[in-house]
Amino acid sequence: MKALNSVKAVFPSRSVNEGFARSVVAAFASTVDPTVDELCDIRMAVSEAVTNAIVHGYRDTLGMVYITVSLYPGGLLRIKVQDKGCGIPDVQKAMEPLYTTCQTGERAGLGFAVMEEMMDRVRVKSQVGKGTTVTLDKKLTTRGE
Repeated sequence: MKALNSVKAVFPSRSVNEGFARSVVAAFASTVDPTVDELCDIRMAVSEAVTNAIVHGYRDTLGMVYITVSLYPGGLLRIKVQDKGCGIPDVQKAMEPLYTTCQTGERAGLGFAVMEEMMDRVRVKSQVGKGTTVTLDKKLTTRGE
């Protein structure tokens, strides 16, 4: 299936850029006039995915976060958040609610659970030492539906 429209953004893995990423994706999604609830879901899921890339993917190093947002026929919005950080050794385990590798107690381990609640589909591909790609799909209510 070919995308009707697409946009890419690349930015350093600084926590200050999480809000930027959320806004860019929401602005792109707004072009098809989704509901307010859909926009809130998208913003929350993107926030979690980008935060994971910054906090867990790059840990205490600086790298780049790559986002691609595409709109497909039928109102399907697909968001890919990619890092080239440390990767996830066990994706299935990492996606379990309350699982975290954070030793400081600052992280609740709910990022993937939140993404799954807000989006229609969440896929995670990761390779240790090469990075992680989180793909988020959401079927939007578009005008006339």
